[in-house]
Amino acid sequence: MTKNLDKQGFSSIVDDYQLFYVDLWGVVHNGVSLHQEAIKVLNEITKKNKEFILLTNAPRPNHAVKLFLEKLGLEKELRDRVFTSGEAALNYLKKDLSKKIFFHIGPPKDFDLFKDFEKNKSESIEDCDYILCTGLFDDHNEDLRYYKNLLEKNLKKKMICTNPDLIVDRGVKRELCAGSVAMVFEKIGGKVVYFGKPYPEVYNQATDNKNKKILSIGDNLNTDIKGANLLNFDSLLISNGIHKNEIEKNGIEITSKSYEAICNYIQSDLKW
Repeated sequence: MTKNLDKQGFSSIVDDYQLFYVDLWGVVHNGVSLHQEAIKVLNEITKKNKEFILLTNAPRPNHAVKLFLEKLGLEKELRDRVFTSGEAALNYLKKDLSKKIFFHIGPPKDFDLFKDFEKNKSESIEDCDYILCTGLFDDHNEDLRYYKNLLEKNLKKKMICTNPDLIVDRGVKRELCAGSVAMVFEKIGGKVVYFGKPYPEVYNQATDNKNKKILSIGDNLNTDIKGANLLNFDSLLISNGIHKNEIEKNGIEITSKSYEAICNYIQSDLKW
């Protein structure tokens, strides 16, 4: 049974945990502005000398996301806790694929990810060794059929996906993410290597999490909550995120079951 924290607040459970993985988009900000109540929670966790990681499926390196958070107004002490799926992917690419030719699927804002090996970028998908997917092209950001047509003749090439999220809400606008393109590739027979939640690598790279009581906080059942389930962490779902309409219609128990996910706690917004 999922416990609702809207009345008691996050303060009622904070002492039960040593480490918190906190999602950024949908919890700390909405892509446009910071959620001040969530910032208060982060500051209170800090006062208690407890550890938290701002763990995000952003397909860019840590420094790029920290710069974005600085522009939103997040103080340095908090944004220094960022770890991204892009950073986890970058560590893998540098180690195993640094000399291989790749074709990039995603917007120009993600070019930071492969700045150190940009010379290996191919303009043609036919000429690459692997496909690096960080998102959707700016001029094809809604039609997944475009990607099916692009990819179906290149099924033997491995895809590296740096953001397993299918969708994200930017303010009031819903947008597709790299995970949606990767899902298309898998459905037509392609193989994908994912970096980011719910896959364990990103949690383990972000910090030493051995022998700690851990709570994972996020608004996405497919990534934040499933990731917690896979690693036997407790979880808190923020219900005013991408599943808001589903939860309002069906309730948390039915909604979470439909995603094969288990939530320990639910809260409308992250509040102390």
